[in-house]
Amino acid sequence: MLTVNDLMTVAPHTVTPQTPLREVINLMQEEECRQFPVVNANGDLVGIVTDRDIRLILNSPIVLHEKWQDEALLDTMTVESCMTTHPLTVSPDTPAYHAAEMLSAYKFGALPVLDGGRLVGIITVTDFLDHFAEFKPLVVNAHQE
Repeated sequence: MLTVNDLMTVAPHTVTPQTPLREVINLMQEEECRQFPVVNANGDLVGIVTDRDIRLILNSPIVLHEKWQDEALLDTMTVESCMTTHPLTVSPDTPAYHAAEMLSAYKFGALPVLDGGRLVGIITVTDFLDHFAEFKPLVVNAHQE
């Protein structure tokens, strides 16, 4: 049976609750990812932060503000201000289909993977898409002789 361990990203990049939002945005661009597990000084998972979390804090449709105010927020606001605390998690031996069901049901982009309470990976929608993209059907050209 396919498990989370077969698909997950091992030892994902993490941030702390004190990481400034500008740094998170830069890391997301560098690492080409949309979410990071958030760990405390002991390495314990305390949350997850996504690009959507950051967009929501910067782009309020009700409050009109200037670009300089966004710039100031990026430098002064930290992950702690917008992360999701106590995220749902899976273990490496969780069946992959179960993790996929969770991602779909809750409309999440990722689930942290814990083994014995320690962060060991992250499983994302992209991990599932990459896995299924490997199974390209054999296309037979009808015009081949």
